[in-house]
Amino acid sequence: MPAWTCAGSSDPGPPRLTAVKRAQAALLHPAAKPVLFALSLAPFAALLWGAISDSLGANPAEALIRETGEWTLRFLCFTLTITPLRQITGWHALARLRRMLGLFTFFYACCHFLGFAWLDMGFELAAIVKDIAKRPFILVGTLALLLMAPLAATSFNRAIRALGAARWQALHRTVYAIVLLGLLHFFWMRAGKNDFGEVAAYGAYVALLLGWRARQAWRGRRGRGRAPLTS
Repeated sequence: MPAWTCAGSSDPGPPRLTAVKRAQAALLHPAAKPVLFALSLAPFAALLWGAISDSLGANPAEALIRETGEWTLRFLCFTLTITPLRQITGWHALARLRRMLGLFTFFYACCHFLGFAWLDMGFELAAIVKDIAKRPFILVGTLALLLMAPLAATSFNRAIRALGAARWQALHRTVYAIVLLGLLHFFWMRAGKNDFGEVAAYGAYVALLLGWRARQAWRGRRGRGRAPLTS
């Protein structure tokens, strides 16, 4: 008989259950959100320091635009990972961190667009609009940002209550379209340099996440479609 099944007040329980409880306790700790906030802001702080200290390379404007765009895609992936990770591990307290990750996704997307509008276009509105219409990769990136805006604006409890759970969930499912647009934006941006290594890695990861969600949705529909065993 395994040691953890023995009776006694000092019984720690099954190892996996104990690990889940410890992870839950850590995620529910008051410091969890401040730590996540600091970690999420660290890339921005590093880029800001690089700009101030002139250590971003020969083309700092390009480095800022590129890095904020890549961090947007990374935070999109982090946000989409929360649900499968929560369900696979049983760390249900992860859900309380998803909102912050989603808002940081929008923050880095805004920084990315701001870098383009300021450092590339000099805040010339006519030139910005013309460039968006002329270059497809900027167009799909801008569309992704516009789709993110209502998600960020409705990420609070009051908005959830005002919209109702069903409409709120339907609105926030546009995150799947956003991540696909983000991948397309990244692909077209890298196509000019014939550099597809990172694009393939992000694409594989997003395909895995969306495949997992499709499988869960199919299993849910299949379960609902089963006839009851009792009359």
